[in-house]
Amino acid sequence: MTPEPTPDGPLTFSFLTLFPELLAPFASEAILGKARERGLVDVNLVNMRDFSQNKHLKVDDTPYGGGAGMVIRVDVAERALASLPPADEVILFSPAGQPLTQAVAEELAAKSHLAFLCGRYEGFDARVEGLVTRELSIGDFVMMGGEAAAACVLEAVARLRPGVLGDADSHRADSFSSGLLDYPEYTRPLAWQAQEVPEVLRGGNHAAIAAWRREQALKRTLARRPDLLASAPLTPQDSATLLALGATPDDLRAWGAPPPPPPKKVKRRRKPDDTPSGT
Repeated sequence: MTPEPTPDGPLTFSFLTLFPELLAPFASEAILGKARERGLVDVNLVNMRDFSQNKHLKVDDTPYGGGAGMVIRVDVAERALASLPPADEVILFSPAGQPLTQAVAEELAAKSHLAFLCGRYEGFDARVEGLVTRELSIGDFVMMGGEAAAACVLEAVARLRPGVLGDADSHRADSFSSGLLDYPEYTRPLAWQAQEVPEVLRGGNHAAIAAWRREQALKRTLARRPDLLASAPLTPQDSATLLALGATPDDLRAWGAPPPPPPKKVKRRRKPDDTPSGT
């Protein structure tokens, strides 16, 4: 079961970066800005140049052994981290890091203080790895720095804190939170370019709506991300739905899905002229 974030005090995000101005507006607008105003989330932007200890504010140097690019010094990173209150996690963005998933976001949302090292240039001196508790990656691609990754983590984690979203239960139905992709949503207009909102969503039958949404979530996941089904909490009815959608019994076994419920026996109605046996 997913641990619930603690509601005691704000969750503080400390971002150690060479470009705090990139994160400042992202952390000040929309839902995040309102969450900060209400004391639910705190964002601390730390400019690592303040810990350079030289008049040119130089934080990097050429790599030993040669090669292109510049490397951020470990002593600069250490001094910047030492300026912070103790953090529950010190996280380095790295292509070698643990992939950011919804489960990781939920784990981090239960903390009180998270510190992030946002690299630039050729990254940090390798000895920085000894200062961190975790390395994270947001995908198998290369960016110019860690600030965009920091923005992703800030939004993914902060929204899980109690009170940040208007509906306390809204994130539980999100893609990945349920183990599946989310079902499709509709609003006005009722009809648009010959496409109408599905009839079931207009009928007011909440049980039918819930069943339709579950079927649509399974349909989308099967078509677009079948890999998720191996770790999704599937029910026997889900297995029956997946078979109806085109999955095979071998697929169900590979995903560890439970067997579908046995088909219901159809009772043959006795005709009026049927004579019971033994008479």
